[in-house]
Amino acid sequence: MKKLIFILSIASSSLAYGQQQHARTFLFVPGAWDGGWDYAKVDSILTANGDRVYRPTLTGLGERVHLSRPGINLTTYINDILNLIRFENLHNVILVGHSYGGMVISGVAEQAPDRIRQLVYLDAMVPNNGESAKDICGDLWGPMIKDSVFVYPFGFTKAVPPSDVPQPLDTFTEPIQIGNPLVKKIPAVFILMTKEGKSSPEHDKMGLLRAKARNWKIFTFEGGHYSMREQPENLVKKLKEVTQP
Repeated sequence: MKKLIFILSIASSSLAYGQQQHARTFLFVPGAWDGGWDYAKVDSILTANGDRVYRPTLTGLGERVHLSRPGINLTTYINDILNLIRFENLHNVILVGHSYGGMVISGVAEQAPDRIRQLVYLDAMVPNNGESAKDICGDLWGPMIKDSVFVYPFGFTKAVPPSDVPQPLDTFTEPIQIGNPLVKKIPAVFILMTKEGKSSPEHDKMGLLRAKARNWKIFTFEGGHYSMREQPENLVKKLKEVTQP
């Protein structure tokens, strides 16, 4: 009996070790007006599968809305993520940027390419050097700019948290500076959200066409723009499909 218990203990330890060896580290960068709160369900699913998940909220958004002020810009957001990577001493990170988050992960990759295992642009902006988010999307949402913030443009938000909140305007107008040749060595994929098999022409200009020009792998995903909010289980399945082994 003792021998059987010992064998089962060794087998259990080996299984745990094997799971640990194959564990992935995901770092999710939310899109505009959003926060890490939106990835709670995705986090719980991935964590239950043995992966490590980080879902920070950018300065002035989500639960950090009390820190919102003029002067917060794209550099602030890039530093939010860079410092998380550095202080948590993360390596082999699967860096996932949703929508506007594509601006942020592009800037992070520029400065810490050695820490990143793969870049995943989830229906995201794909910037060129010297472009701002405003350059990419144009004046599409111009009427939603009030004072020094950009108000959520897609209808009403919830009156109580968690909800989307206004975002500092400078985060949209500061141009990104990229050009590190090491970034091209990082595997990158683009996940295109579709409705009845078709994508949005406006979104295609911001991300898809740019991803194709870079010869990235393109994966389609049926559903709305906020997949982490609307179908977290399917998003996890899609991430399993697109991530490197």
